[in-house]
Amino acid sequence: MLIEHIAMYVNDLGSARDFFVKYLGGTSNSGYHNPKTGFRSYFISFDGGARLELMNKPVMDDIPKPANRTGYAHIAFSVGSKERVDSLTKELLVAGYEVISGPRTTGDGYYESCIVAVEGNLIEITE
Repeated sequence: MLIEHIAMYVNDLGSARDFFVKYLGGTSNSGYHNPKTGFRSYFISFDGGARLELMNKPVMDDIPKPANRTGYAHIAFSVGSKERVDSLTKELLVAGYEVISGPRTTGDGYYESCIVAVEGNLIEITE
């Protein structure tokens, strides 16, 4: 079985799309808009076939997103090497994103960092 895509609601659809394209190498489609409901979305495709659907509606709840909560915890992206984890983490830090952990080797053997990005959602960068 294959996970076809993961979906995420965001307030600023364009900024979210730009983040995944600029920093994580995604490719965006031209977008979808339902004028009747106001729903908009972009599909971002990544190497290996993974896709992320970014979505927006005119009215949405935007509740706090503490790291220690139930539900989805983060999206992890493998960037291919420890050096790339280090350089991308530094690039994101310089760009103003909060690094909450790493880069480091975790107890389960991952070399990773974790960034607060895209409206408070966590993005993990692994080798």
